[in-house]
Amino acid sequence: MSEEGEAVKEITQLAPGLAMAHSPSEGPEDAPRRRGPDPLAALRVWEPRTRLGRMVMNGEILTYEQALETGFPIREVEIVDALMPELEDDVLSVNMIQRMTDSGRRVRFNVLCAVGNGDGYVGLSICKGKEVASTIQKAINQAKLNLIPVYRGNGSWESAEGPGNSIPFKVTGRSGSTRVTLIPAPSGKGLVIGDYGRRVLTLAGVSDVLSRSAGQTRSTINFARATFNALEELGRTKVSDEIRQRLHITEGRRHS
Repeated sequence: MSEEGEAVKEITQLAPGLAMAHSPSEGPEDAPRRRGPDPLAALRVWEPRTRLGRMVMNGEILTYEQALETGFPIREVEIVDALMPELEDDVLSVNMIQRMTDSGRRVRFNVLCAVGNGDGYVGLSICKGKEVASTIQKAINQAKLNLIPVYRGNGSWESAEGPGNSIPFKVTGRSGSTRVTLIPAPSGKGLVIGDYGRRVLTLAGVSDVLSRSAGQTRSTINFARATFNALEELGRTKVSDEIRQRLHITEGRRHS
């Protein structure tokens, strides 16, 4: 009886994405609209191939933060879909590349895509392929595997006391010849940056920032990647507990 009792003791908790995938309802009506195949449908038939994936499937890991704490690399996109089903994607650019070969004209597509939950996590990827639809899906999946936690805080001297949706300090990102400097802004200032940088920051959950750019800023790919690199540099900066508390710095999601 005791053995049966242990066998009957099934997983009472599932990762958010797995719970949505296996629930009888279709999910909330305001769920983010995604391109390509439905991630929830893929989770229903998912068979984990890595140790981390099996831990997520067994209910041992319920949040993305817990997955990062294990130290295991995230190599399956289903892990991200299971732990962060609220991710939204944004295709920043689709460029056609033509090459002349001995066999004739060869056409490929270059896709730049960003994903984020609007609350402290963002990913960016660029992929190449022969077809637009499959290349977009490949870029989305790769961006999910490139997710990084974003430092947010109240780094502007003009802001009132308390947490803000800006960045804690000035930081510069680089990609090729393009340099983008992000500067903390007071609450309500908005995103004073180019369109592609604005879209990356919006997915990251940053709503107030000033910026300065130099180099070939008309390059869509380099401008977006320089903005993403600036957010990466924020995460690499060592911050003392006193500064972290004074600037109200949070990393990743803000738990209410």
